[in-house]
Amino acid sequence: MQKILYFIGLFVAISFGTNLSAQVASNLDAASFASKLKQQPNAQIIDVRTAGEFLQGHIKNAQNIDISSSDFQQRVAKLDKNKAVFVYCLSGSRSSSAMNYLNSVGFKEIYNMSGGMMRWRSANLPETTDAATAKPASAGMTMTQYQALLNSNKLVLVDFYADWCAPCKKMKPYLDEISKEMKDKVVVVRIDADANKTLAKALNVDALPVLLLYKGKKQIWSYKGYISKEEVVKKLKAN
Repeated sequence: MQKILYFIGLFVAISFGTNLSAQVASNLDAASFASKLKQQPNAQIIDVRTAGEFLQGHIKNAQNIDISSSDFQQRVAKLDKNKAVFVYCLSGSRSSSAMNYLNSVGFKEIYNMSGGMMRWRSANLPETTDAATAKPASAGMTMTQYQALLNSNKLVLVDFYADWCAPCKKMKPYLDEISKEMKDKVVVVRIDADANKTLAKALNVDALPVLLLYKGKKQIWSYKGYISKEEVVKKLKAN
């Protein structure tokens, strides 16, 4: 009986190990993502952002399959499941969801770029545009204009956000409340990172959402990711 259980256990272990080795789903930083791409020049590169985002700059040879579009699954089904797939978005959130989906439908080798194009741009890695169809990119807010926003005798709370960012949407209502409830103490400024890519890069905003708190034009606090209203108010009252 013990021998039977042993061989059953061995069979399960081998089978489980084989399944694991046959499928790769990895998160890579921007530099590792770029390096891995060079090793696999014929890989499938999928940009899951919107068409508008894609046209403003993307990784060379990437194809745009918007994860929020109704035909996402249909278009993904046309890809080769046995070839490596490299997936990315702006900050890594949408591409993580895409990686999970690709994994669930049987793709064998998937690489997701953690931090997305924001980290790619921070690392000064190359990107391209479709010159024939891309709209001219708006320069967005200049650093001089940004500095002017900080010229206040009140605290200035800057929120870098994007319309597609779920945590950003969740934080917006309470940031609007803070703007009204603490108007004598705080000025709240919300900046669309998609529309101000140059400024975001200059300020090392490589994830979303990002809060930056200034006092006398000097940055005294920063926070990446979701944070509750209570925590933000506590920080503001402490300054």
